[in-house]
Amino acid sequence: VQLQASGGGLVQPGDSLRLSCAASGGTFNRYVGWFRQAPGKEREFVSAISWSGGHPYYEDSVKGRFTISRDKAKNTVYLQMNVLKPADTAVYHCATGSTITSGIYEARNYYYWGQGTLVTVSS
Repeated sequence: VQLQASGGGLVQPGDSLRLSCAASGGTFNRYVGWFRQAPGKEREFVSAISWSGGHPYYEDSVKGRFTISRDKAKNTVYLQMNVLKPADTAVYHCATGSTITSGIYEARNYYYWGQGTLVTVSS
């Protein structure tokens, strides 16, 4: 399965963006996750969703600001990001894997990755 992430851009603090992750050549595995990597930092978990049931999971710093969702008909997962902060600046990657629930926070548990989309939050 190939994943295509899109929707990044340059926005000001407080603005919103919606990232998309579309799957082709197959469908998503059990979980779909979003990770981000800022310059000079390690890749970190942002959010994930169970493809079947749609249950969302969030990293603490994005709770209340980010919303993950999926559209099965379009084979796409979205990450709605509101009230963006400069600290959210990073390359955002989507990924999918069939790990158990406790493993969704670890990038090593995802099999397929998209190429990443850059989000820059700056005034």
